[in-house]
Amino acid sequence: MYYLLLGFFYLISFIPFRLLYLLSDMIWFLFFYVIRYRRKVVMYNLSIAFPEKTEAERKQICRKFYRRFTDNWLEAIKLLSMSEKTIRKRMQIDFGPLPEIFESGRCCHIHLGHHFNWEWANVAFGLNGKFSMLGVYQPISNKAIDRLFRYFRSKSGTVLLAANNMNQDLLAWRKKQYIMGLVADQNPSNVRRAFWTDFFSRPAPFIPGPEKNARWNDIPVVFARIERIKRGYYRCVLTLAEDHPAQTKEGELTLRFVDFLESCIRAQPETWLWTHRRWKHEWNETYRGRWLNR
Repeated sequence: MYYLLLGFFYLISFIPFRLLYLLSDMIWFLFFYVIRYRRKVVMYNLSIAFPEKTEAERKQICRKFYRRFTDNWLEAIKLLSMSEKTIRKRMQIDFGPLPEIFESGRCCHIHLGHHFNWEWANVAFGLNGKFSMLGVYQPISNKAIDRLFRYFRSKSGTVLLAANNMNQDLLAWRKKQYIMGLVADQNPSNVRRAFWTDFFSRPAPFIPGPEKNARWNDIPVVFARIERIKRGYYRCVLTLAEDHPAQTKEGELTLRFVDFLESCIRAQPETWLWTHRRWKHEWNETYRGRWLNR
């Protein structure tokens, strides 16, 4: 099954961008108007995030989101055959404080959200050549699809660490210098032990691991903002969040990331992955996690 999928997607990846986006438009129409894939979830999320907007305004964001959504996955498939030159041209990277941190001999953690196109950003980072890049990912239940995604995500040398086995996999890197990318807006697997705070004025759980690892090992944290310039062109800008996390209070880095994530979403709401049920859990005082007060 894996090789059949790989061959099929390889053929799609050779489609020129102009025709690829024509295909994306057709898929968008099916997803939005016919299949209505998770439309209720997306509109519910938008109603929480933007209560000040009218229903018509939220529907407009929803339509734009599904266009970006279908573009994102076809662009990810395009990675199978994209040249290094094309990737560099279409995904600009502003490394910000990264070279200075790396020259100092320290490791670094990059925290980012599910903004399109994070798959391109991962590969573009790996093309830099100066950094040993680690990427934490959530395994996909379908083994063939999971293997396919691991194939193109590691195209430029990124070493993939499964989120459910990250601590064990990191042991091989404990005496090496690396940069690790963490998509920090995932829903925690255990909400009872999560960090909780208001996200768009509604309680939501956040993964405590990214902050805890940085604080325990005093590893600098950088936030990554992915911006859509125009169709098929993106820019990723890195900014220093904290140079010495060990000196911060528990929860402080997570709160900074939540504020950062909100600002990114408000700037380009149609480029965030709204199909996630981000507010599906309710805060409970009996949880063993922690509520983060602002």
